[in-house]
Amino acid sequence: MKCTVITLLVGSAAALSAPASEGNTSFEVKADIGNTSLEAERIDPLDRSIGVTAPLGLYDPLGWLDPEKDPASGFATFHANFERRRAVERKHGRIAMVAVVGMLFHNANIEFPGYLSKSLDIKFSDIPDGMNGILSVPLAGIIQIVLAVGFVELYVWPASNYSGDYGTGYGRPFIPNKLEGDELKQKLDLEINQGRTAMLGMLGAMVGEAMTGQTLAEQVASGKLMGFGPP
Repeated sequence: MKCTVITLLVGSAAALSAPASEGNTSFEVKADIGNTSLEAERIDPLDRSIGVTAPLGLYDPLGWLDPEKDPASGFATFHANFERRRAVERKHGRIAMVAVVGMLFHNANIEFPGYLSKSLDIKFSDIPDGMNGILSVPLAGIIQIVLAVGFVELYVWPASNYSGDYGTGYGRPFIPNKLEGDELKQKLDLEINQGRTAMLGMLGAMVGEAMTGQTLAEQVASGKLMGFGPP
């Protein structure tokens, strides 16, 4: 578990950085790490400088931004380009952020009232926390989840839209959500970096549960989570 926590701490620092490369973007990545400057009013969500923040700034240890070093560029051009990889990173980050919130709620015993399946007499409170929870969901429920996700992916928020902008705004409900300039750049940086941290957090929670056999709440209560729980 200690190795997992240490890995998360190191990974969290790495999560505050992102790849960037030369190209026609709205921002110019400066030579000194982590600094960016606004070069144009229009900000493209696929701008390669988004997520390039302190302490690591530009983070491309394998050099994959160079097509000649990218192992996938020779046989999967569509899957190898930066735009698709950034879209996948952003989407996985969004899902992971929702997953972290759900995990915390479940481990705090905050659950939906009523039945998950009335015919099978399964209440939402009957679903165990942690990774084993999915195994307790009836097959019909799993099918509904898959169909709902597929509908969203194909029609509501299509995966082919690499910008990630689905017209829902940037977190300011009931008022115009059209951000620009430094404020928009900050929001896009936050989304990418917090999404990366959430992905690492979910991975750490899954590894911790697999190693200890306990959910997050049980690890905290037993003191097996370093820095938390009884002495």
